[in-house]
Amino acid sequence: MKIERIEVRELLTKLKFKFQTSFGTEQELRKIILTVYSEGLEGYGESTAHNFPGYSYETVDTNWDILRNDIIPLTIGKDFKTPAQLLTSLKGIRGHNMAVATLETAFWDLQAKAANLPLWVLIGGERTQHPVGISIGIQKSIEATIAQAEKYIDEGYKRLKFKIKPGWDVKLMRAIRKEFPDMPLTVDANSAYKLTDARVFEGLDELGLDYIEQPLAYDDLIDHRKLQAILKTPICLDESIHSAEDARKGLEMDSGRVINIKLARVRGLLMARRTHDVAYSFGAPVWCGGMLELGIGRATNLHLSSLKGFSLPGDTSSASRYWHEDIVTNKLEAINGIQSIPEGIGLGIELRHDLIESLTVRKEVFTA
Repeated sequence: MKIERIEVRELLTKLKFKFQTSFGTEQELRKIILTVYSEGLEGYGESTAHNFPGYSYETVDTNWDILRNDIIPLTIGKDFKTPAQLLTSLKGIRGHNMAVATLETAFWDLQAKAANLPLWVLIGGERTQHPVGISIGIQKSIEATIAQAEKYIDEGYKRLKFKIKPGWDVKLMRAIRKEFPDMPLTVDANSAYKLTDARVFEGLDELGLDYIEQPLAYDDLIDHRKLQAILKTPICLDESIHSAEDARKGLEMDSGRVINIKLARVRGLLMARRTHDVAYSFGAPVWCGGMLELGIGRATNLHLSSLKGFSLPGDTSSASRYWHEDIVTNKLEAINGIQSIPEGIGLGIELRHDLIESLTVRKEVFTA
């Protein structure tokens, strides 16, 4: 398919609440969405880069610059038969996976529409519904955290994940486990600890957690291996995994036993599928992590979660939890902890062009 035109927009959006993790607090978010045009069809992609380089070195501004100055000039006017061909044309761009994924996922949507297929079918998925969990940010108190947890349990979510940081960890989770003895629970440290904090994780290890997510440095596998060796609770690798090769190394070394696949972190849907396949070959479960996506990104995550290895609840909770208004007409809502893939070809979504226009703070159009 020849890429005839690409439109890139930055939107200024606001979460319903302040979302706090170990690397900061977010509420007002800048979001990039991209539309690729070919043969009368449109494909949609969303960047998951954040305002500040906390989770990743990539930001909204770096994604914008890399897209307009490097990625789009290498692809506009070119004819690509497959997403793999598209990625090959971009192999000279080292890193910047989130920026590449923004265009790559839009191209997948375009191809699925050209084939008159839902995206989940095109990528080899097996199901149209998936259990989802909820991610609870750092609250003002343990009592406030328990109140949040009770609310989400009543809504039917299948797993509760709690953000932790030094000083907000074992005491919190002991109280949570006491309150909810039978609920699947996990924690996410977002790389906030060091191996010398092993006693913290030994304390968490007593609480029957499903896994402990990314406790140590964002670029580490060696210390994670040492920590996993003293824990019975599986470590889930997130920030450390940027490719299928990283997943192979991490699982082979026993640095972790679960993988959180965020498609933008690994360069898009094709590489997310390859990462899934590696984990599946090791018998390691995977799940789809969230990055505070709008409707385009949330729908893409749901299609990805159709692959057979996504056996753990993902972070694709209800859009209404995060946004007063979403940029798609589809109601991407979990019902009793189950999310359904949007019906229709491609991503199966329709954009709210009026809302998108009102949120747009900059826009560029590129033509062949």
